[in-house]
Amino acid sequence: MALISLIFAALLAFQGGPDPGDPNAWWGNTIPRTPVEADPFQNRRPRRGEASIPIDNGVEPLLYRLWNLVPLQSQLVRRGEVVMEVWARPSRGVRQAVARVTRRGDGRTFLQARAGLGCCTPQILRRIDIDAELPRETGEALRAAAEDPVWSQPRLVEVDYGGGAVSAICLDGVDFDLTLLVPGRSVTLHRACDDAEVGSAAAALRAALGPALGRDPRFDFLFPRGAAFTREEAAYKALTTGGGTLKPARADRPQPPPVAVVADDDPPPEPKEPAAAGAQAP
Repeated sequence: MALISLIFAALLAFQGGPDPGDPNAWWGNTIPRTPVEADPFQNRRPRRGEASIPIDNGVEPLLYRLWNLVPLQSQLVRRGEVVMEVWARPSRGVRQAVARVTRRGDGRTFLQARAGLGCCTPQILRRIDIDAELPRETGEALRAAAEDPVWSQPRLVEVDYGGGAVSAICLDGVDFDLTLLVPGRSVTLHRACDDAEVGSAAAALRAALGPALGRDPRFDFLFPRGAAFTREEAAYKALTTGGGTLKPARADRPQPPPVAVVADDDPPPEPKEPAAAGAQAP
């Protein structure tokens, strides 16, 4: 019995947990703050009259927590800010990946990317976490991708080649679910593994997925052709120039309604450059 107690105490010490014999310490309210790379908005609180933006992308808040991500439903996006997220789900197998890029109002841009096996257990197995701050030019590219015409397309589409011919059901490839979050509204698109469908969203996919590649070979393994999407983009261009189009699928449904945007009391602060070595603060 003493041996079991020693093993239990050793496990607690290894996990960094407090002694269970002190209930006050166990339930203490000292909780470490999540790094800004993992939570760019730093648990932002709503202003008076500010409401969360409705999200309808099929990912519940608890599922985000399993992937060690702040739920998109709790993100309060304000003036000059953009959040873009993409889920990649192969038609075969249980490997999944998600990448989220967030540009804050002060111009700083952050990446959260995850990959793992999303099946058969309550946990996400073999989960890979990537959290990083990105160069400022990444945020400008993200803002440009947020203006791409793809966000005015239907949520669910099918390829119409003309003459009544439509795309076949895709059985082997990768489905992508993209969500754009900007002040007051969200847009979610599902693009199946048909090249023309995916190619219509190539710019958004590059902006959201591209920054995640080249950081962990285990994550890169899921995307052997990288995030260029040149083949898919060419297929979409060939479709549209040949008289074809993407039309709403029978299962298409409207996007969530927009919400009122609360005006900022003050403009977002400009990021401060670090002082040169040896310089004195004013």
